[in-house]
Amino acid sequence: MASLTNESRLELLRTLRSNAGQAEAGGRVEANFYPIAEHLRALEPDVVLIVGDRGAGKTELVRVAGDADLREAVQRRMPKVRLAKGDTNWLRGYPMDYGPAKAGLEKFILSSSRRTTAQEVWFAYLLRALEAEPEVERFQQLIRGSGAEVDARHADFLAAGNATTAAMDDLDKRLVAEERWVFVMYDELDTLYYSDWSAMGELIRGLIAFWVHHSRRWSRIRPKIFLRTDFYRHHGSDVAGADVAKLAANRVELTWSDKNLYAVLIKHLANLSDEWFDYCTTGQGEKVHYDDDPVLGHVPILVKKDEAKPLIERIVGKYMGPTGRKGEAFTWIIDHLRDGNQKVSPRSLILLFETAAILEAGTMHAKHAQVLSHISLRNALDKVSDAYVTQANDEFRWLPEVKERLKAIAEVPWRSRSILEGALGKRWEAWFEQGPEQRPPAKSAKDLVDLLLELGIVRDRGGDKFDVPDLYLKGLGLKRKGGVARKVVRNNG
Repeated sequence: MASLTNESRLELLRTLRSNAGQAEAGGRVEANFYPIAEHLRALEPDVVLIVGDRGAGKTELVRVAGDADLREAVQRRMPKVRLAKGDTNWLRGYPMDYGPAKAGLEKFILSSSRRTTAQEVWFAYLLRALEAEPEVERFQQLIRGSGAEVDARHADFLAAGNATTAAMDDLDKRLVAEERWVFVMYDELDTLYYSDWSAMGELIRGLIAFWVHHSRRWSRIRPKIFLRTDFYRHHGSDVAGADVAKLAANRVELTWSDKNLYAVLIKHLANLSDEWFDYCTTGQGEKVHYDDDPVLGHVPILVKKDEAKPLIERIVGKYMGPTGRKGEAFTWIIDHLRDGNQKVSPRSLILLFETAAILEAGTMHAKHAQVLSHISLRNALDKVSDAYVTQANDEFRWLPEVKERLKAIAEVPWRSRSILEGALGKRWEAWFEQGPEQRPPAKSAKDLVDLLLELGIVRDRGGDKFDVPDLYLKGLGLKRKGGVARKVVRNNG
């Protein structure tokens, strides 16, 4: 491909930067969704548990599940995925409109001495989600009363006795006869937390236990439980029994290979505009082929990761500097977005390129056929870290206090775990003087470090050395010992 004119490069940059954040905000689902067969198993009727880290694509799958056109596109591209045949209805079991108030739900769960209370609450609110079905209409007070009043709705459920199960059995039989399916989705379960982590754990275990007991009973009323990986490890494995083992064995784990990460990035770029698609398809040595889908748009077909390399190197250059001393860009991009568990989310990869486009438009360092320079890419990583930690604060409300406490040991790596535990554990009781959502799900500094390691926020380097991956480094206000200051990009655009 010939060198880009500044005008052409600026147009590509404008398109890329103007799209920044749209995927996160819920727009452009068709263009951003990259179909992966293993992930799409989540839509099969027999799959109940879908497990993934932050940004791994749980929300996108929920959107696909609720969109008939997207489901048809998935079936067209992935015929081996066993989607339900017949009419389907996708409902939200959580979060739901006019659902339980978090404070009241937590108080009720903690005050109950019944082992089955959490399961009963989920059953009651399942009936509310199914209020449009005639079999459920008889429970008027349960489905019409205020959803915020958990204790009252639970009492309504208990008063109905076995009639609730009988009604669900009748509904399931009718769905079979009419060749219909009802799928009930449970997402954003971290928002169940109010002030007591044990109550949230009880609710998650209760949800899993409820569907362990009923998923085999009802063949056409099927649950989809989307769980963050750490929640699954802590709560999913606590539900005993052979049935939960079967559900767990058939779970879908939303993991991303380097090949698929580059594929979703290329799909994102190729569908931004006609100019971007032309750029992606007209380079010398281009190895990426595309299928055109009426719903999903231009879908790149990659057999192996290295097929993406010519295009990525054309966009950003071969090296992360004027020579190869600072590494190849193709490897650097993925490696510097890995968390402490070596995982990368497509969300952070796309954000890196969008942020670099914003910086590049103000400096125009890129040369020849490149759209982005290595300088913009390096500086974008710091901004991605800031954004990633800010987003993480919504799920981990205790993370800002972690950042505050790490100011005392702001250079990594730390020479021992005790240094980290000491900084986090100083005045440990002060954690609990803050609002309930700012309290970490840990009983000690040791437990908190274990959690940070599990979440990939902190990394064990071996030899009793610990540090923080680049994805979290700048966002947590940390820096590496002996690190060289990056060339500052001044954005004048």
